[in-house]
Amino acid sequence: MKNRIAVVLLVVAPLMFCANHAPAQEVSEGSRKVVTKVVPQVPNLARSLHLQGNVKAEVLVAANGKVKSVEVKGGHPLLGQAAQNALSQWTWEPAAHETRESVELRFNP
Repeated sequence: MKNRIAVVLLVVAPLMFCANHAPAQEVSEGSRKVVTKVVPQVPNLARSLHLQGNVKAEVLVAANGKVKSVEVKGGHPLLGQAAQNALSQWTWEPAAHETRESVELRFNP
């Protein structure tokens, strides 16, 4: 019984701190133009728990536009992993040097 309560608290507690629930999934990004976007797949567990909220991430983009790394800065861990998986497949327009792009994804399954 205690294990079930602990699991529920681990999953539900972060929801109390999620802000700005959006009616649909929206994306806001940084200064470079995104060429290819991959929509995050909401995990089945997150869908069954009706998780929604924002995930903020910082993406290191190489000069050629390919993602070098993704660092989740905020959001529920289940949604964060989905956002990280999708963002790693995005491409940006080429630039003279690598940049750090801030991205915010809103989940409302």
